[in-house]
Amino acid sequence: MTDRYAVIGNPIAHSKSPLIHKMFAEQTVQDISYEKIEAPLDGFAAKIDELRKAGYKGCNVTVPFKTQAYQLSKEFASAEAKSAQAVNTMGFDLTNVVYGENTDGIGLINDIKNNSKIEFNGKRILLIGAGGAARGVCLPIKLEKPKVFCIVNRDVKKAQSLVEEFRGLGTSQIEFRQSTFEQLSGNAFDIVINATSAGLTDSEIPLPKNIFAPGALAYDMMYGRETPFMKFAREHGAAVISDGLGMLVEQAAESFFLWRGVRPETPPVIAALRHP
Repeated sequence: MTDRYAVIGNPIAHSKSPLIHKMFAEQTVQDISYEKIEAPLDGFAAKIDELRKAGYKGCNVTVPFKTQAYQLSKEFASAEAKSAQAVNTMGFDLTNVVYGENTDGIGLINDIKNNSKIEFNGKRILLIGAGGAARGVCLPIKLEKPKVFCIVNRDVKKAQSLVEEFRGLGTSQIEFRQSTFEQLSGNAFDIVINATSAGLTDSEIPLPKNIFAPGALAYDMMYGRETPFMKFAREHGAAVISDGLGMLVEQAAESFFLWRGVRPETPPVIAALRHP
């Protein structure tokens, strides 16, 4: 019998998740179906209840429902989901328990380490932004034991709040701090990650021109086109420039593994999406 899964969001028409999971299923010979479902903005909990009663095994959750998904699965949420206060992967068992996981952080880590072949350990990391996307990757980045982990945001109080919240989690043997954009002058980083939505509006990010250390990676969580951040990185010395397509596939692979117990190969799926 085919096991049923879905991705839920609003809007959802643009989602690549069904194609990704279709390729994973074919690759690993898993009998599943996977669809995209648009839930009403005020109807997420009802939709989850409907899927559970219909026998679905789990679902992915995207904007704007990740916080609601966390609230629904809070009792049985993973440490990563609790630190992010957001869930992007839900599992349903036969006793009506809803499990919550956040695979965004490990998706980012795996993409950078496995696909770009760049380690975090001992490196200087700059994370741009202090919203939900940044929160979701704070703990996984700390656990990789960088030398410096700096969070920069236009509203420095939001960056400071994240630093204070995550200071005691993971290793404490790193320099973990917040910054304004003005305070970045004179600093250089090995990995610079844009976790803001600036790419959606083609907004410039006021980074110093010498922010990229020799051999640096510039990583934008957005995907699908070159953002102003990526253009800036190309013009100011970043050695490696990547968008978030690999992160999308890697976080999906973690979801697939949690549901099916089989880990798919991600490079061929990333290649197929980049060159359809």
